[in-house]
Amino acid sequence: CFYDQKILQKTFGEWKEQWIVCREKLSLRADNHYRHLLLNLIFKAWRAYVCQQRGKRNKYYVAESHAKKQTLLRTWQHWLVYIDVQRTKHGMQSVALAFRERSSLRLSWAVWRRQHYQKCSGHKMNILALQHWAQSLQFRAWLQWREQYLYTQDEKQKDTRAVTHHQHWELRRCVGAWLGYLNLHRVKKRQNELAQEFHRSRTLRRFFSDWQLSWECRRRVHAHQRDLEKQAARIALWRVFAHWKHYVVLCVEEARQCELAEKHYKCHLLVLQKYWNCWKSRL
Repeated sequence: CFYDQKILQKTFGEWKEQWIVCREKLSLRADNHYRHLLLNLIFKAWRAYVCQQRGKRNKYYVAESHAKKQTLLRTWQHWLVYIDVQRTKHGMQSVALAFRERSSLRLSWAVWRRQHYQKCSGHKMNILALQHWAQSLQFRAWLQWREQYLYTQDEKQKDTRAVTHHQHWELRRCVGAWLGYLNLHRVKKRQNELAQEFHRSRTLRRFFSDWQLSWECRRRVHAHQRDLEKQAARIALWRVFAHWKHYVVLCVEEARQCELAEKHYKCHLLVLQKYWNCWKSRL
């Protein structure tokens, strides 16, 4: 009985040790399995987060590329408008210079022709006076005639100088008014360009801020995003209409200025014709 008890105790002790070892092995296998499961879940969550961040980055790159293209397109369109305006301005300056040269040549030709006519007339009258003096020997009458002739020539020269001075004054006043108009038009144009540039930059910053806010809220409210897109389309349409309206106003103003310049030129020609007729009638 004692032997059986010892054998049973020894066997129970060995079985207990083996059971403890097996339990420790099972506990280790369970810990490893739990750790492996946690790592697998963490890896899947990390991979999903990386995919989501990559999608966000791609969307941001696409939006940034679209914004750069739109900015470049607007810059190109404004540059084309600026080139067209510069071409029109150069054409107007060429026409003004040509008109000024023609006016100067016309005045010079008129002065030379009048002086030549006066010289020829004076020469002929001197010859006739000498012949008359030689024939009649009336020295007193010749002196009186010469005095009257000099007085007439003096009066004609005074009239000519008055007409020339008036024409020069009118021409100087017209050129001064034209230059003042050009300077005022250039200043207004520069102010309009600065205002448009400030408006474009401010509008661009506002649109970019709105787009960023809508991009952050896109994950939560998709319907709100559609409303924002519709609002952006309406604002873009309004901006296009505003640019078109401004362009129409500029065209109308330019046409009106051209009409005023043409009327002023016609009035100037009428004044010149009037003085020309007066001078011919007096001559």
